[in-house]
Amino acid sequence: MAGPIILANISVPLLGAVHTAVVGHLSEPYYLGAVAIGAMLFNFIYHLFNCLRMGTTGPTAQARGAGDFAEVRTILARALLLAGAIGGLLVLLQLPILAAALWLINASAEVERYAGEYFRIRVWALPAVLGSYAIVGWLYGLRDARLPLLILFVTNGVNIALSLLFVIGFGWGVPGVAIASLIAEYTGLAAGLLCVWRVLRSLPDDGRRSRVLDPARFARMLAINGDIVLRTFCVVSVLAIFMARSAELGDVQLAANQVLHTFLMFTSFGLDGFAHAAEAILGESVGRRNREAFRRNMRVVFLWAGLVAALNAAVYVAAGPAIIALLTGIPEVRAAAETWLLWPALLPLVGVWAYTYDGVYLAATRTRIMRNTVLLSFLAFLLVLHLAMPVFGNAGLWGALAVFLGLRGVLLHLFMPRVLQSI
Repeated sequence: MAGPIILANISVPLLGAVHTAVVGHLSEPYYLGAVAIGAMLFNFIYHLFNCLRMGTTGPTAQARGAGDFAEVRTILARALLLAGAIGGLLVLLQLPILAAALWLINASAEVERYAGEYFRIRVWALPAVLGSYAIVGWLYGLRDARLPLLILFVTNGVNIALSLLFVIGFGWGVPGVAIASLIAEYTGLAAGLLCVWRVLRSLPDDGRRSRVLDPARFARMLAINGDIVLRTFCVVSVLAIFMARSAELGDVQLAANQVLHTFLMFTSFGLDGFAHAAEAILGESVGRRNREAFRRNMRVVFLWAGLVAALNAAVYVAAGPAIIALLTGIPEVRAAAETWLLWPALLPLVGVWAYTYDGVYLAATRTRIMRNTVLLSFLAFLLVLHLAMPVFGNAGLWGALAVFLGLRGVLLHLFMPRVLQSI
């Protein structure tokens, strides 16, 4: 199952790499900086409400393991209802969100101008994105990795093709990237709804029914998603602070860190494939109350995740300069990115434990522990950043990020015996 999920996940940073590449070959670095800031705002929102995927997979897998297919169906309805409500609210609040974000980021006037254009177009895709999250999480919970792969490939394939057409073909610049994303996200939602229709027809039906607004179950869903939102708020805040503090180092360093951030995104989405697989496979073990199967499958997931992390690091070391050259043609940005290449090459080995343990904890729906460990790691990140960046500059920025990822893995490992006792 992990193979298709990894392929699907890698298509997401591949999209980001294409966006970086098409804009990175324009004449000025502030175009790339604008996409970096605009994409950072959406990454913040998308990651923050990725709870709609993360909070759907585990409960779906547990319901499937328990043979409760009425609840399996209803979980999707609850998730889509929540996705529509959140997406609509964010569209209504787009102007204050943009104003607050640009106020917090100390970027140049050119970067702010084009980042604003990018945001005001792409924000209309939010309901489609969140709806797709709910669908993909539900399908993962059913141990179906092929249909999410299809949905993400359709979405990102359309996005990549239209980005190349609009920016290189039509010369629309930064707005062209945003328009491509808007069209692609609604195309992906349509594909996802077709997949749902197909799966619902094949699920067993024992005549039982489960209410969408069942108070106890809806409250449990909100509690799980609430913990995940707080946990994810810390994660995306780290990435947002990373890009915001990069902007303080100048347009060239901001652009270079955006290029290197693409490496980190490949790492994150690739390793998250194992976390998603763990949610589905281990979630079924939780539903069946089979602790030994949970332990056995967890060992297998960690073994493969470790091997992929090592391979990831080796590729970055060997091919990093060539990848950077593909992402930008601006000589000073290339030189700056190559100077700091070692950091994104080391982070897969540091972060693999946090990424994989996230899937384990989500499978067991022990989201409160996830939330608390991330809060502690976030505080450590802020402390290291405050102490190290004034002295070491960009190295202090990357070092604080490494502390955040490493400490998350350590803390989740320490709490694991408590999770095992509860199964």
